[in-house]
Amino acid sequence: MKIAIFHDYIGAIGGADKLVLTLAKELNADVITTDLDMNTVKMMGFDSVNIISLGRTVKIAPFKQISASLMFAMCDFSKNYDFFIFSNNWAHFAARKHKPNLLYCQSTPVRVFYDLYDVYLKQQSFFSSLLFRIWAAPHRKIYEHYMDDVCVIIANSVSIQKRVQKYLKRTSNVVYPPVDISRFRFEEYGDFWLSVNRLYPEKRVDLQIEAFRRLPGEKLVIVGGYAEADRSSTCANDLIKKLPENVKLIGQVPEEELILLYARCKAFIITSIEEPFGMAAVEAMASGKPVVGVREGGCMETIVNGSTGLLVEPEVPDIINAINIISKEPARYKEKCLEQARKFSVDIFLDNMKKEINEAMLKTAKHE
Repeated sequence: MKIAIFHDYIGAIGGADKLVLTLAKELNADVITTDLDMNTVKMMGFDSVNIISLGRTVKIAPFKQISASLMFAMCDFSKNYDFFIFSNNWAHFAARKHKPNLLYCQSTPVRVFYDLYDVYLKQQSFFSSLLFRIWAAPHRKIYEHYMDDVCVIIANSVSIQKRVQKYLKRTSNVVYPPVDISRFRFEEYGDFWLSVNRLYPEKRVDLQIEAFRRLPGEKLVIVGGYAEADRSSTCANDLIKKLPENVKLIGQVPEEELILLYARCKAFIITSIEEPFGMAAVEAMASGKPVVGVREGGCMETIVNGSTGLLVEPEVPDIINAINIISKEPARYKEKCLEQARKFSVDIFLDNMKKEINEAMLKTAKHE
């Protein structure tokens, strides 16, 4: 069976891109996307995956999102493949022409349309907020219209499953994302904490920076890229201006360097608003490192409070307290972290996805 995976963009290194490329590699599937940065693909170690680009999007929001939606809606690969998988926010606009199919929800329903609408609106200037409102209202309806052509929805966590039910009124099964735990290793508990995330406002990296500003005896290394001419570039520039001496923002790094950072860091921190899953947190645990996470979203499904790390409220004093507790004895969490990470192995993910693909094929056949 020949499979195609549609994915919005492949740019800054992120968990969603890793998942798509991992799935494509294991299923021998092609990836169809818009913007494509092959340097990023090589950094992640997936240059053997066949990737087809539909072309570059307009680099100004919301025209970037509109152009991606149009590219997917207009393309036609229906005669080239037997099954289709959609990933992220706009790829499912191709669903009408490409069946049987399933949508793997990594952060959808589109968060700026639903749970992050007010958060995003507050960050805009008057003119930008006006443009955002003009775009969001009709595009949300169009987004939901194309969702009707999705045969099966798979959520990457219970948190996402609840959002799918709440905003799209659709049922979904949960298949947790994969982490290739064989690639990660423990070397030492070093003198720095690690944070890995795209530099979007909803990642709340500013909370991490402020916490470490008040902890001059601790160090933080932040790994994270951002898209040029995108809202994340503004966020990154703002963060750079606020960095204290004990915090370093090093941008994107090759996969081997990232694995080394995991292996040598003291512990890991994640502060995203309702993080859908949090693959980086699992990668840290696969390296034997405890995690400080916020008590919301996917963190509550991956981090076992008091066992593999600590869950806190998204408040600087709470984060500082957790950092101090873990820094005293990070080794006490090691075995539980390794045990927890094994629950999200690539083999388990692939077995579950293959079952979902087969069931989607059968479901579609019954309705024809």
